[in-house]
Amino acid sequence: MRDQPHIVIFNPDQWRGDVLGYAGNPAAVTPNLDRLVNEEAVGFSQAYCQAPVCTPSRCSFMTGWYPHVAGHRSMTHMLRPHEPVLLRSLREAGYFVWWGGKNDLVPGQNGYEGYCDIKYEPPGEPQNIRVLGPGSEWRGEPGSDTYYSFYVGRLETKGEPYPLDHDWGYVLGALDFIRQAPADRPLCLYLPLGYPHPPYGVEDPWFSAIDREALPPRLPAPDSWEGKPSLLKWIWERQGLQGWSEERWTELRATYYGMCARVDHQLGLVIQALREAGLWDDTALFFFADHGDFTGDYGLVEKTQNTFEDCLTHVPLVVKPHARRAVRPDVNSALAELIDVPATGEDWTGLHPEHTHFGRSLAPLIAGETDQHRDAVFCQGGRRHGERQVMELLGPGGTDTQPDFPYWPRLSAQQLEGPEHTRAIMCRTARYKYVRRLYERDELYDLSEDPAELHNRSGDPALAGVEAELKDRLLTCYLETSDVVPPDLDLRW
Repeated sequence: MRDQPHIVIFNPDQWRGDVLGYAGNPAAVTPNLDRLVNEEAVGFSQAYCQAPVCTPSRCSFMTGWYPHVAGHRSMTHMLRPHEPVLLRSLREAGYFVWWGGKNDLVPGQNGYEGYCDIKYEPPGEPQNIRVLGPGSEWRGEPGSDTYYSFYVGRLETKGEPYPLDHDWGYVLGALDFIRQAPADRPLCLYLPLGYPHPPYGVEDPWFSAIDREALPPRLPAPDSWEGKPSLLKWIWERQGLQGWSEERWTELRATYYGMCARVDHQLGLVIQALREAGLWDDTALFFFADHGDFTGDYGLVEKTQNTFEDCLTHVPLVVKPHARRAVRPDVNSALAELIDVPATGEDWTGLHPEHTHFGRSLAPLIAGETDQHRDAVFCQGGRRHGERQVMELLGPGGTDTQPDFPYWPRLSAQQLEGPEHTRAIMCRTARYKYVRRLYERDELYDLSEDPAELHNRSGDPALAGVEAELKDRLLTCYLETSDVVPPDLDLRW
């Protein structure tokens, strides 16, 4: 047994926390995750991300910082060279770090030297129909009810065992690396995959693996958007999916479930390769998504930057320790945050980070030593008026500001100084969810009575005491996490 465990961070993009077989979803095809939670790991059923979009969430779970700590609140503000990154900390501690997958973490203009030993890119030029450009085949004509739907459906592999997309390239590269990994250093394998991020498209057998009739009910669009964040109505009106039949929504949702099933299969391939290489017992595995996806809930697709419905903020989190650490395999209902991932990894590897962060090790929960962890979880996004740099005005090719870009229904609101893109933060307890908004009405939901979050109770006298308590809890969170003091000291003379 090694002194330091191998670390696998398997990180799909945009996987909802309810699309899991072990969590009781009859339509989810996740046999590898189900087996892990039944035999070797803990599945956290109440895990939440700290931002509902990619880059802020990744910056958060790689540092243990909330997005507000250092201004990581947009898709174009990543971790700068002086800021901590778990991958770099592991590498400096002697780990061989292999990174195969998307970035959305460190500035692309700076490169990856110092963060990993290998930043793997698949050979050739991966291509498939799930491209996001203005001329994508799946979109249909401008003005049609498919133009902003992100729906592709069944992908054709053209006789190949796998479609030539990036995720398969990264997974196959990871399998090759595991088979010939260096034996003299502990390994960190980081796989930030693109699936099940839209566009919603997947090949067989996963497209056909989902029982359409077993899908749980879709959350409907509210009869009135009053009380809900204005950004939701803005996107709903512009995505133009109001005329979709339930049968069409079922196909979109089943395709998304098939994408999750494919990722579960890829996880199984990685686990099998680790077993065959004799590395599995020495490996600590972290499986989690950066955030969720609407997938038809509220009549919407994709995600938002500053709304915090559970379909966006509730994520899967499965953790398997290495063999020298105790585990009580099961589903654990303690509130957890993704910033707890680096804290747990540091606990098991013996790392002592110099920077202050706010994660808490999940090890005592995993070992079954306690059922107490957090009384509340937090998620945040949006911007203040005047923060032009957070509008995300430019994307690949400078196309984000144009109506032919698939994200335009959301990004068009982010370019304005109205209330839609207001800065906001969620405080969620086991029963209640409170959202403080800078430029529009706050939100308060009693999740035991209203799990769909359709009835905003903020300002309701019957819940005045609850709202006051959550405001105070939010104030305490900001007081505790408003800044971090560097570990090095300056001379005063």
